[in-house]
Amino acid sequence: ALWCLMMSVTSTRGCLLDLPWEDILVPHILCHLPLQQLLSLQRVSKSFQSLIQLYLANMRCFDSSQIGPAIPRAAFVNLLKDNEVLQQLALQNCSEWLTDRELLPVIGQNHHLHQIQLKGCAQLSRHALVAISLSCPNLRQLSLAHCEWVDSLSLRSLADHCKALEAVDLTACRQLKDEAICYLVQKCSRLKSLSLAVNANVGDVAVEETAKCCPELEHLDLTGCLRVKNDSIRVLAEYCPKLRSLKVKHCHNVAESSLSILRSRGVELDVEPPLQRALVLLQDVVGFAPFINLQI
Repeated sequence: ALWCLMMSVTSTRGCLLDLPWEDILVPHILCHLPLQQLLSLQRVSKSFQSLIQLYLANMRCFDSSQIGPAIPRAAFVNLLKDNEVLQQLALQNCSEWLTDRELLPVIGQNHHLHQIQLKGCAQLSRHALVAISLSCPNLRQLSLAHCEWVDSLSLRSLADHCKALEAVDLTACRQLKDEAICYLVQKCSRLKSLSLAVNANVGDVAVEETAKCCPELEHLDLTGCLRVKNDSIRVLAEYCPKLRSLKVKHCHNVAESSLSILRSRGVELDVEPPLQRALVLLQDVVGFAPFINLQI
C-alpha cells in the first residue's frame, strides 16, 4: 500500500528518483519497505539498482529472516559488501552455508554492532567469536545458541573485549564448563540476561559466581543443567535482588526448598509449586479438581 501511494504521488509531480536520495528516499521512505521488496526493485532499472545499493550500504539492521525462508550465500555477500555501519545483525536462516569465510568480512568492517544473532549457525568456528570480540567493543546482545563450536578460549576473548555485554545466550554450547562461565561473568558484570540451558557441564560453581558478579541479573535460564543444586539457587536469591525470571525445568536436583525464597519475591519460575502439581495430577486421575483451601 505504501509503495502504491508513493507511485501515485510521484507520477503527477515528477519521478521518485528525483527526490534527494540520502536525505529523503533512504532514511524516510525505503526504510519502511520490506527488504525482500527492496531487492526486487533493483531489477527495475540501473538507477533503482544504484539507489538500493546506497540503501544497503547505509542499513543499520540486517535480519536474514526478512528475505525469506533461505538466503543464498552469494546474495548475502553482495548485500553487505559495502556496509560499514551495521548495528544489528541477525542470521537465523543461514546455518546451511554460513561459514567464517562469509561472516568474518562483515564483522571486520562493522565496528558499531551492538546486537548479533547467530543461533544455530553450526558451520562457524571459534575464529568467528574471536573476530566478534576484537571488532565489536560496543556489543550488548549476543546469541550463540546451539553453536557447539564455542569453546572456553573464544569465550575468554569475548569476555576480555566486550565488557558491556548485557545479554548472552549460550544454550547448548556444550564445550563450556564452569570455569569458562566464571571468567565471562567476572569480566562482564553488567549482564542482565544469561542462558546456560542444555549444558550438562554447568553446575553450582558457575551459577554462584554468576550471582556474585552480576547484581543486575534479571533473567537466567538453567533448563536441563543437571549439575545445578539447591545451594546455588539460594546464593542466586541472596545476591540478585533484580532477578525477574529463572528457568530450572529438568534440573532434578533443585527443590522447592530453595525455589520458595524466589517465589515469595515474585520471581517468575517455570516449575510449578509441589501442591499445584499434585492437584493437576489428581485432576487427571479423578477427572475433577477438588476444592482445597490453599491458605491453610
